[in-house]
Amino acid sequence: MKNNILKITAIFGLTSVLLNSCGPKDNPPLVYFPDMYFPTAYDPLMKAQDAYSDHENEIPAFVANNGATGLTPVEGTVPQNKDGIVSEETLPKNVDEYNAGYDASKTVTVSPLNPKNLEKDLARGKILFDHTCAACHGTGGDGQGPIVQSGAYAGVPNYADRDITIGSIHYVLTNGRNAMGSYAGQLNVGDRWRVALYVYNTFKAPTLAKADAAPAATAAATDEKTNANKK
Repeated sequence: MKNNILKITAIFGLTSVLLNSCGPKDNPPLVYFPDMYFPTAYDPLMKAQDAYSDHENEIPAFVANNGATGLTPVEGTVPQNKDGIVSEETLPKNVDEYNAGYDASKTVTVSPLNPKNLEKDLARGKILFDHTCAACHGTGGDGQGPIVQSGAYAGVPNYADRDITIGSIHYVLTNGRNAMGSYAGQLNVGDRWRVALYVYNTFKAPTLAKADAAPAATAAATDEKTNANKK
């Protein structure tokens, strides 16, 4: 008796499902979030063929961006290359490649950063230098940072005594030199140029200006002395 009841119940249940599935189509079930059920396909980082302006489930961000699907990440969420500078070189594979790259970097006397932002770039370069480099190089660029003064490390040069350019400073920051390792993992390409700008303009350029001014001052003093003797 019990088995017969179960069979009859199963038959009625199956019949109900079949009848409902064959019902009229003019009243489809309600679908929540239809754009998830019926999405408009697009390829990432490519302009969508459908700008979503005619779609009933348009995406406002895409419409406002003329249909582009590669939207700018929210500030602070994804590292970006705002400076638009492509990482400039591959790591040298041997000593000869390194030395050739270092020699070539000395011919670079300007950075690829926008010169209109020089003041801001120098200010950021100082912050980065103080946080990243001053422990060894010293806040005055004299190679007498706290690590050197503690006796734990030696041989850090004074920037004023080195034959350096903006390009060579950036090259060393990227690839390292002697006992100094690469800082490409700590500083992105734009910030490495900012540190290079700060180091050169703060510690090296003043010494070059003094060296250029010395002959002129000596010549002026000589002329003055010669004129005085003539009188």
